[in-house]
Amino acid sequence: MNTAVTLPTEQAPPRVATFGQLNRQLIIILDFGSQYSELIARRIRETQVYSEVLSYRTTAEQLRQLNPKGIILSGGPSSVYDDRAPHCDPEIWNLGIPVLGVCYGMQLMVNQLGGEVAKADRGEYGKASLYIDDPTDLLTNVEDGTTMWMSHGDSVTNMPSGFELLAHTENTPCAAIANHQKKLYGVQFHPEVVHSLGGFALISNFVYHICECEPTWTTAAFVEEAIREIRARVGTKRVLLALSGGVDSSTLAFLMHKAIGDKLTCVFIDQGFMRKYEPERLVKLFQEQFHIPVEYVNARDRFLEVMIGVTDPEEKRRRIGHEFIRTFEEASKNFGPFDYLAQGTLYPDVIESADTNVDPKTGERVAVKIKSHHNVGGLPKDLRFKLVEPLRKLFKDEVRKVGRNIGLPEEIVQRQPFPGPGLAIRILGEVTKERLNILRDADLIVRQEINQRGLYHEYWQAFAVLLPIHSVGVMGDQRTYAHPVVLRIVKSEDGMTADWARVPYDVLEAISNRIVNEVKGVNRVVFDITSKPPGTIEWE
Repeated sequence: MNTAVTLPTEQAPPRVATFGQLNRQLIIILDFGSQYSELIARRIRETQVYSEVLSYRTTAEQLRQLNPKGIILSGGPSSVYDDRAPHCDPEIWNLGIPVLGVCYGMQLMVNQLGGEVAKADRGEYGKASLYIDDPTDLLTNVEDGTTMWMSHGDSVTNMPSGFELLAHTENTPCAAIANHQKKLYGVQFHPEVVHSLGGFALISNFVYHICECEPTWTTAAFVEEAIREIRARVGTKRVLLALSGGVDSSTLAFLMHKAIGDKLTCVFIDQGFMRKYEPERLVKLFQEQFHIPVEYVNARDRFLEVMIGVTDPEEKRRRIGHEFIRTFEEASKNFGPFDYLAQGTLYPDVIESADTNVDPKTGERVAVKIKSHHNVGGLPKDLRFKLVEPLRKLFKDEVRKVGRNIGLPEEIVQRQPFPGPGLAIRILGEVTKERLNILRDADLIVRQEINQRGLYHEYWQAFAVLLPIHSVGVMGDQRTYAHPVVLRIVKSEDGMTADWARVPYDVLEAISNRIVNEVKGVNRVVFDITSKPPGTIEWE
């Protein structure tokens, strides 16, 4: 017996970040709490078909109005037979739209259509070989015996009427199933993760062969449509943009300038926590090479002042965010007035904070966060800019593609992630001018040695951390008592997980020798070999 489903009564379609006609080819992912829901959307995008993540509470009528080419039900942590398990609108099965259930999504499909799901005698986690019983349709060109990633404690024990077995593993008799007539499919594994070697082929089969989508989601098409949208929205009004120098804000600046020219004002707030030479290089690059005017605000002293005596990392972030808001508000008054705030909001931001702030009179979203500045803080509610967020439908890798398309140089497009609070959270303990100078010099050496060997793009991040302690050393037959520096160099695909990089010994030796010889105040260099999890990439 199926658990009762509680659905919202509001029938208006959910807010989807559509741009013009591009989303005629649309795949919707209904999220049941999976850690991989965002990854499913990214994999669909890689097929050059647009996708969005919506709540599992989205009704069949709402979906009908959005008119997607296909629907994917994500995995999730629940068991379908639990009283409080999330269920979708059962009318979804009658829409005539192809549906793919992934892990929990497959079990939910089975449960709601009259099959049976029970706790497995033996759970299955990690890599498993997939043995294909029907090599057509969903599993076309998926190699028999290919590796797929499993993560489930429940299994399908009885398929609903009209379903057929597509594949199995040693521990899971029903690893993939289908009702070909209704175009309903389910897989017990996660084809979206990199560990599933045949996963992308399966996803492509669903997108192209089953949903009959066409690859209309291209970088060039997005740029062309985004520029039209920006011009139509902004008109002759002025737009303010907080430039940080990262790939998101730089791509946004390029795109906005391409669309509205001198109606854009970029403001760069130098809070004193950037790496050596970066503020000067950034302003010069934009003004002289890109011909995009930047208003430079030197706020180093005021930011350093609010850091006095602060050692807690969360308090550091809070104070930096608050001070940034105050500085940015002053800048907006000095260089304004402005009607719009351009934000580098990305699609993961949209997914993670589903709520939006809407002006009840105009229906416009109003700014509460400066996401183009790495989410360091929110603007006060009375600073009521209208938002323009042309990147809000893009993932990070898509932003890089857009940057390349519009002429952003590789040194910015491929820039390694850098935290909004900057070096302030790479100095453990109190942030002082002396410690900032030490870390800047050490960090510069790390980057120079990595760059000189052509290794910069091999690593997700490579940087130095300064510890607030002193250790004993010997230099020139004299005893020293100075700071240790930690090298943190990791590999990752998306920052969600990371592994410490196996950096060649000669590179580590060169970095260590230069730091202890060239950076006054450091006498020891150590290498962090902790992966994420259990550690994090940044130390604070």
